[in-house]
Order: sequence, then structure tokens, then C-alpha cells
Amino acid sequence: MRGPHVRFCERREGAILRAYSTAICLSEDAYRQVKARLDLKVTDLGPTQLKNIADPIRAYLLEVGQAAQPKTEPAPAVEKTNPPRLSIVVLPFDNLGGDEEQEYFVDGVTESLTTDLSRIRGSFVIGRNTAFTFKGKAVDLKRIGRELNVRYALEGSVQRGGNRMRVNVQLIDAETGNHLWAERFDKPLANLFDMQDEIVAQLAGALNTELVTAEALRAEQSPKPDSTDLYFQGLAWFNKGAAPNNVAHARGFFERALNADPENVDALVGLGYLDSVEGANSFVTDPMAAFAAAEAKLTKGLSFAPSHARAHMFLGFVYVLTRRADQGIAECERALSLDRNLANAHAYVGLGKAFNGRTEDTEAHIAAALRLSPFDTMAYVWMSFAGISKNQPGSYEQAILWFRRSIEANRNCPSSHFQLAAALANVGKLEEARLATEAGLALNPAASISRFRAIYSTASDNPTYLTLLTSLVEGMRKAGVPEQ
Repeated sequence: MRGPHVRFCERREGAILRAYSTAICLSEDAYRQVKARLDLKVTDLGPTQLKNIADPIRAYLLEVGQAAQPKTEPAPAVEKTNPPRLSIVVLPFDNLGGDEEQEYFVDGVTESLTTDLSRIRGSFVIGRNTAFTFKGKAVDLKRIGRELNVRYALEGSVQRGGNRMRVNVQLIDAETGNHLWAERFDKPLANLFDMQDEIVAQLAGALNTELVTAEALRAEQSPKPDSTDLYFQGLAWFNKGAAPNNVAHARGFFERALNADPENVDALVGLGYLDSVEGANSFVTDPMAAFAAAEAKLTKGLSFAPSHARAHMFLGFVYVLTRRADQGIAECERALSLDRNLANAHAYVGLGKAFNGRTEDTEAHIAAALRLSPFDTMAYVWMSFAGISKNQPGSYEQAILWFRRSIEANRNCPSSHFQLAAALANVGKLEEARLATEAGLALNPAASISRFRAIYSTASDNPTYLTLLTSLVEGMRKAGVPEQ
């Protein structure tokens, strides 16, 4: 580049030339004329004294071979977002014994639980590699909650003493540091891998319920609950038991959730399940219409979310109740392939086998459900299924034990009271049977034998099942359940 305004820069001779192996200086006028065509790094040297020029002029240093740096705007401030719902970190459990073999078990519990919690729909679970950076460190759970942007933290410990293994766990609100739930598992020492699977399954099932409860409490305090908030509140109501009042409250929240967001598949599936519950428990005058409505909603939900494990499970329940037990069992097995911790699915398989006449198999499936989730909010229903399978000549006393267990687990389910009444009446304990009937009618005054028959008389034509049905109807009649 030549001309009267272009010179090699000679201010502080050599200093600039040594700093930049190839560089030229332009006067302000020259720079103004060519700056639009330049793609070089430019440094403003300010007023500069040059040789052969009397007065200082403004000069610009151009570095040949150095591309111009793009102008950058200051990075916008990152807005702090609220932690996602159902967001949790499973911190590495402490090995209180220090035994190296136990260390593998402890880490395995942490890893497996992280995987299983991630199967909960809508959950956000911090990955194993991140969580394990806190292994062996004293941690501030509120700080971890802020750094990882999660609502909950799970911490625990494992201790081996003699021939027993004790596992302690605590669920913490990472925003406040408050303890939400704690549980202790104290088991005889057996195969470590089998123990690990059992403990993880029980923990995952319990945590699912506890997290829903925690989210529902948060939602109650929200001035403007959204669709997901409403869904959690509905689920929390249903978890109180399948009494008409609880189901009605749950339905109201699910409907509001779906109105707020027509694409909320969980709310749609929840409504489908409530339809089936109302039909199965005589809450409606036309159970077949309720089952049809349930099937339509659940099928629609699966068209949106084909891998929705709970939708497959609930659809299986509907199939079992509508003369399609084999199909229902297959749906429940599909659900278990998607989420191995769906204890409810094991129970529905057991009910399906009872409807198919394989009553000797039912109890084992109920036992599997209870092993997975011994304190499940739905355990009372599973126990009633076992009672139904035993409510036949030769095993009435076993049926009574199962129905009593069901009522002890949850007194708000009218069906369990009526089933207990039938079993008691069939062994001649009429006074106790009538008391059980009164308890059931207090929960569901509309219950009647005709409604019960409308539900179950067409569920299966298997001879063994029909014997069960006859036994239940005759026992209910003796116990004073109204005919209409």
C-alpha cells in the first residue's frame, strides 16, 4: 500500500516492529478510506509523532496476517431457573463397614437406584458420573441442590453387622435442607446381588410415591398451578385410597390438568384408570360403559406415548375385567418390560390368572408385588386379589386373612369390606359379616349385589372363576349386602 499517508511505523523505532513482525501504520485519513475493505487486526495508536511530519497525527497499526476480531457483545446474564419437577440426585451411599466387598454392593445400590428412578415419567435424575464426584466427601445438600439445579437429594448408608445388612436412606428437600422421608431396610445377609435388586426395587417404588406427595404439596402452595401441578395433586388424592370421595377429587384435578394442557398424557392416562376403578368398585351404575371409556382414554394415551408403562398396565387391568384376561396379562408383562418396578402389574397378572381359573398361581404374583413394594399405597388392592382367589370352599379362612390384611392396609376401600363380609358369612360368622357390610356401605352407600354382578358376571366364563363368583355373591347376600 503506497501514498503520502502510508509509512512504516517508526515511533519508538523497532519497538513496534519487534513486537509485530509484519505491521504497517496508517494515518487517520488513510484508515478512514480503506477500513471498510480491511480484514486485519487494527490497533488505535492515538496521536503519534512520525518522522518528517511536524505535528502528531492519529495513527492505526495494522497487523498483517492477523484477522480482525469480531465484535462481541457482553454475554447476557444467565437467568436462574427453578429446578425441574421430580429432579433428584442420588448421592453415593456411605459404606459404614469399610469392607471392600461391601463397597461394590454399596456402589451398585447407588447406580441401580439412579437408573430405576430415571424410569419414573417426568423425572430428571442427575447422572451417575456427576453424582459420584461427591463420593466420600462431606457435602452441603443445599449447595449441591443449587449447583445441580435439583429439588431433591437422596443420601444413604449401608452397614453390615454379623449376618444382617442394614440400609438407611433419607430423602432431602435440596432447596430447604428439610428431611422429607426416611426408611431403614434391615435384611438377613444373602446373595448380595439379589439383595441389591430387592432393596433398589423397594426404594424406587417408595420414592415414586414420596416424590409425588412432595410435588403435590408444592403445587398446593402455587398461586398459579399448571397442568403438571394439577396432575400431581390428583395423583396424591388417589394415593389415599379408592374411596368415592378420593376418586372424585382425583378426577377433578386430572380434568383440570387436561384442560390446561390437552397433551398431558399422564392426566389422560390417570382419567382412564379412574374410569376403570369406578367401574370395578361399583361407583357407577353402568360399569361396562366405564370400562369402555377407560379403554378409549388409555388407548389414546398410548397412541401419543407408546412406551407409557403405566398406560399398558392399566389397559391390562381393563382387559382382565372385560373377558380378555390373557390379553390383559400380556399388557401387564409389556409394562414390566418397560419398568421392572411396576409392582401393580404383578398384581394384575395375578388377578388375570384368577379370572382364567388359575387361582393357585395368583398368590405368588401378589407376593411378588408385595416383595417389590411392601408399603405401596395400592397394596390393599393386591391383598384383596389374593383374597378373591382363596374365597372358595376349602380356603375361606385364608381369604378372610387376606381381606383383613387389605382393610388394615387401607380402610377406605369399600370393596374389601364387602369381600370380607362374604368370606365371613361363608364360614358362618354372620355377626362379623354384617359389621363388615355396614363398614362397606358407610363408604359406598350405592353398593349392591346387582351392581357387583354387573361388573363380574361377564368378566370370564371359566368354570373355576364362576365358582368364585357364586361364592362371593352368596356370601354377600348372607352378610346383608342389598340386592339392588
